Amino acid sequence: MLALYGGGLFVLSFLDSSFMPLPGLNDVALIVLASKHPARAPFYALLSTVGSLLGCYVVYGIARGGGRLAGGGKRASTKTNRARRWLEQNDFVSMLVMALLPPPAPLKFFVIAAGALRMNMVNFGAALLVGRSLRFAAIAWLGAHYGAEAEAYLKKNLAWASLVTILLVIVLTLIFRWWKARQPATDDSP
Repeated sequence: MLALYGGGLFVLSFLDSSFMPLPGLNDVALIVLASKHPARAPFYALLSTVGSLLGCYVVYGIARGGGRLAGGGKRASTKTNRARRWLEQNDFVSMLVMALLPPPAPLKFFVIAAGALRMNMVNFGAALLVGRSLRFAAIAWLGAHYGAEAEAYLKKNLAWASLVTILLVIVLTLIFRWWKARQPATDDSP
């Protein structure tokens, strides 16, 4: 009965994003519940999103604390500095792409790296919120409209859909950066 109302989706998403990898199980459960109760599909997507977001924040927090301990006052290596610089310039986009991708995309690896490299907590959460909500909303919609056939559809079209998603995010990012670079600098000094 708990799974019927979505509590099970929340728990699955939290566990999958935090301590216990359950690749694809949440997606299948979301499809099944959305197909049985199409009117509740948005609610199920919301529960999956919130569970995943909270689970990722747990891992992020542990990695952030561990990154501080691992650094222990030592000078950072050149590779660490390069990774940190790249993450600072691409933090939102990197997390957004990973949050959109289905398993076996290594989301947890990126969450750990974001914590260890001390990615901005707000950008981290915003990218995950956007990416996971879009991903789970799409899965819930497929489940509500195509039922059990949605799982087969996802398996069949997963590769090209993931590629299109990545390319779309990259193109939009490049357009935004181009547009931002063309804006005149404003000088607010008196």
